[in-house]
Amino acid sequence: MENLHLPAYDYAVFQEFVVLDHSTVHVIVGIDDDVRIRESLESLVESAGFASFVFPSAEEFMRSGMLAKASCLITDIRMPGMDGIELQLRVRLDRPELPLIFISGHYDDDIRRRALAGGAFALIDKPFDPGDLLASIHRATSEFQQGRPVD
Repeated sequence: MENLHLPAYDYAVFQEFVVLDHSTVHVIVGIDDDVRIRESLESLVESAGFASFVFPSAEEFMRSGMLAKASCLITDIRMPGMDGIELQLRVRLDRPELPLIFISGHYDDDIRRRALAGGAFALIDKPFDPGDLLASIHRATSEFQQGRPVD
């Protein structure tokens, strides 16, 4: 198959060409309004052998249908529209077992408390260390695969 690289908003078209085998490939979804962070996440995740999908907003991710396919979510906290905490609440309704990693440059005590109370797998500061983020992704997908709860 030809190597397809389509932006996140073309995911519906992409879906027609690719069937993801969840037994062999973990699907890591990145959500951030900063294009540079999305590009970094996509490159890092793919370099580690995961399937990567990135979205510029929580709303676009929720409309994409990728929630059902994701093995791990990585999201910013502060974004226009739906923020990361609201996204976490919505994700927990349908996929309470799904690991969610927050990356942000804007943690305060209240945000940290709410994220952890909502079952965040990890909170990582921006700018993030690629090795730390990959270690968290590997732990999250390992626990997800073994069926361990994220709380």
